Amino acid sequence: MTMTAERPETGFGLNPQDELNDLRMSDKALPLLNKVKAFIKEVVVPMSEEFHRLGENKTDIWSYAPGQLEVLEAAKDKAKAQGLWNFFLPDAHTGEGLSNLDYAYIAVELGKAPMASEVMNCAAPDTGNMEVLERVGTPEQKERWLKPLLNGEIRSAFAMTEPDMASSDAKNIRMRATLVGDEYVINGEKHYISGAGDPRCRIMIVMVQTDPDGPPHLRQSQILVPLPHPGVTIVGPMNVFGDPDAPHGHMHIVFDNVRVPKENMLLGEGRGFEISQLRLGPGRIHHCMRAIGQAERALDLMITRGLSREAFGKPLIQLGGNIEIVSRARIEIEAMRLMVLKAAKAMDVLPRDEARIWIHMVKAMVPERVCKIIDQAIQMHGATGVSQKTPLAKMYASQRTLRLADGPDEVHHMVVGRNELRTYREQPHDPSTAAVFRN
Repeated sequence: MTMTAERPETGFGLNPQDELNDLRMSDKALPLLNKVKAFIKEVVVPMSEEFHRLGENKTDIWSYAPGQLEVLEAAKDKAKAQGLWNFFLPDAHTGEGLSNLDYAYIAVELGKAPMASEVMNCAAPDTGNMEVLERVGTPEQKERWLKPLLNGEIRSAFAMTEPDMASSDAKNIRMRATLVGDEYVINGEKHYISGAGDPRCRIMIVMVQTDPDGPPHLRQSQILVPLPHPGVTIVGPMNVFGDPDAPHGHMHIVFDNVRVPKENMLLGEGRGFEISQLRLGPGRIHHCMRAIGQAERALDLMITRGLSREAFGKPLIQLGGNIEIVSRARIEIEAMRLMVLKAAKAMDVLPRDEARIWIHMVKAMVPERVCKIIDQAIQMHGATGVSQKTPLAKMYASQRTLRLADGPDEVHHMVVGRNELRTYREQPHDPSTAAVFRN
């Protein structure tokens, strides 16, 4: 009898040779990736420099200076003409028909240039809002809001976090929406509403409570609120490390008897959590994909600075443990890349309940490690690293915030750890294992 060794299994009962571990980009998407790289270099980077130059002396930070939107729109028109548009949507009728794995490779490149995502209409929070509208919107909602979003004609926001509640637990959301006749009347406050400061923002998806006495996961709903709208008051920005991030902004908003037609409800009352699962999974992993691009950029800046400056008779890169820091940064980036690619593949091939564990894993892992790499790049630059002379301070603020956005680190670790304990408890106990270690 011929004995064959059993193949080791992963934590999800899949063999290493199975589809989950094939992380190759598809042949059809590879030319698209190369086009994206070239477009960023030839169009996005020069446009970004001109965009920021035009805005240097503007007096109203919540507006765009003359010429800024024109150069941005010209770049967007070029992206559309080259088919570099709406990569994130898997439906070929509205996007490029890419798998999550294929998009992961592209999103890393988008993360290296801050304006690349918007130029190719792949910027948050619009991406998540478009996914929601594309999947659950009525024909009328799609025509009024999804169509202009897909065309890059307007921007949008998603309003969930509340100032007086621990909003990492969505069951705490208290802002009420009450059906009165043919309208919902909305009262309450939201804050850290990203994108609501942009004068082009025309629609918000708002998480509200519609049934305070119902089952915990059926109390919340999501509803469309146009901007500007009677009763919606933008109080001002929530600064991030002192930066208002204008004109995008992370706004504090008061809703005072805001009335919207009952037809603005998404999918139906009590389905807010269900809708959240549509946007949070892809949204979280998109953030992690772009974060890896930020880590690559930080490492490039770190090495460039280390080679170009001398102290104590040596290039900075040769001092202390800087070579090891560079080595560890590269190792961390490649480890993160593999994890994110695997999470993306999990979304493509596993049931949602299993894939979501991979999403939580990368969301807990990636922003924390990217923050460390950016921090090391700042250190290599000295005081210049925290100034306006490099992009590093803004990059750090963005990635540090990402450790809170779409759920804080602790929530993701709680989900992953809880799943690990459940898997452990469900596995049959093998007493021989303990005997091996005793011996």
